[in-house]
Amino acid sequence: MTLDLSPMQLGPRADAILDEVERAVVGKREALELVLVALLADGHVLIEDLPGTAKTLIARSFAQTTGLTFTRVQFTPDLMPSDITGSSVYNQSTSEFEFRPGPVFTNLLLGDEINRSPPKTQAALLEAMQERQVSSDNETRRLDPPFLVIATQNPIEFEGTYVLPEAQLDRFMLRVSIGHPDADSEWEMLARRMDRGTAEITLRSVVDRDEFTAMQRAVERVYVSESIGRYIVALVTTTREQPGVEIGASPRGSLALLGASRARAALHHRDFVVPDDVKAVAVEALAHRIRLKPELWVRGALARDVIAECLQVVPTPAAEDAVRR
Repeated sequence: MTLDLSPMQLGPRADAILDEVERAVVGKREALELVLVALLADGHVLIEDLPGTAKTLIARSFAQTTGLTFTRVQFTPDLMPSDITGSSVYNQSTSEFEFRPGPVFTNLLLGDEINRSPPKTQAALLEAMQERQVSSDNETRRLDPPFLVIATQNPIEFEGTYVLPEAQLDRFMLRVSIGHPDADSEWEMLARRMDRGTAEITLRSVVDRDEFTAMQRAVERVYVSESIGRYIVALVTTTREQPGVEIGASPRGSLALLGASRARAALHHRDFVVPDDVKAVAVEALAHRIRLKPELWVRGALARDVIAECLQVVPTPAAEDAVRR
């Protein structure tokens, strides 16, 4: 029997998942919440940060706590598309070619250092990320739901890397930065390591795969008023009208902002979206979807600063409008 959850039942389960993940990743609740927001909204996440900031650990921890199957792919310059999607191999005993699935046939795929492979290999993920399927040998194979990608990249190392094309960046619902922990959190991390007596930490499964997919379905029941919907559209439209922006966010950005806002509302134990939900995820949902004009990025301007300006310019709808049904 299919499990049925309401948005109000999602919040406590999400809190339990985040609490368990925080046993491994200390002092980064806000970033962890953003990652969970994207996963619950059936979206992919790009984690862009320096080495040693627990990017890989975050992906593995969410897989353990949600009961999802997990596969890790280390992207390298010699990685081929078939190394991700799978390929047909000749079976001598049957005299036939048999398809051997690649690591993409999983629930949660970690693409580690995704910008270290050439565009041809990066593009192997495009169909899987958007259509949840893989086409090879004149046959289309569906990926079992949920299929989610967490990709990582180093923002300061450019030697031997390939910039992700806009088409692929647009497939990620959120781009998240983790950052270094503060002194107290880093000490707590050391103290926990000494108490464990081992480098590895095993997390318990808070929910199973069926329950997690039920949580995803519950996000679809979160109410969004017309005023909130038009607020989302106005934000995305404003990114296209800013003088320093060469290319603004696409309609896919509007859909991403809508999905992330609904998931964020459910995480905060509400079955309706308020303007603060939209504001909390707007930068991570839109900043990677815009391209700045050369004169702007030469001066050191950042895309996230442009989104912050859009949030200041676009009028916020009245709070009471968000709950009118």
